[in-house]
Amino acid sequence: MTIQDLPLINACLNGLATVFLTLGYVFIKQGNKTAHRNCMVSAFVISAVFLICYLIYHLNIEVVTHFVAPAWFRPIYLAILITHVVLAVVILPLIFMTFSRALKVRFELHKKIARWTWPLWMYVSITGVLIYLLLYQIFPQPKGAKPDPTPPPPAQRPVAE
Repeated sequence: MTIQDLPLINACLNGLATVFLTLGYVFIKQGNKTAHRNCMVSAFVISAVFLICYLIYHLNIEVVTHFVAPAWFRPIYLAILITHVVLAVVILPLIFMTFSRALKVRFELHKKIARWTWPLWMYVSITGVLIYLLLYQIFPQPKGAKPDPTPPPPAQRPVAE
């Protein structure tokens, strides 16, 4: 295994977290608190391992992969990426508060915050997989490419019909 394998590993970890988050939701709706707890703890541990791998990768890579092609999809990709990153930061304290309330057996407060934590955590996990697929599988990006900040001259722009 090399540092270059970590994006795939991170996508797999995000996918696995999504599975446990989904199962945890299903189990709590069925009233199975033990299975719910086990799934949510599993999602938490997997997400923590993801975060460690993510940091190791980004602290050790020399060339950052930029989404440059296809240019028409770049704004869509950036919208997904920006919302993913912002919500990934927002979700961390929410996850800790939600877990803290459950551990302290304050289930009414746990339930109130979990209504916000779960969908945001799901979004971050799902978009993490989607970002990997877009950047490495669907639209593989050239190594070291950077987006061109200048628009093409008018003669080279496509004509809108």
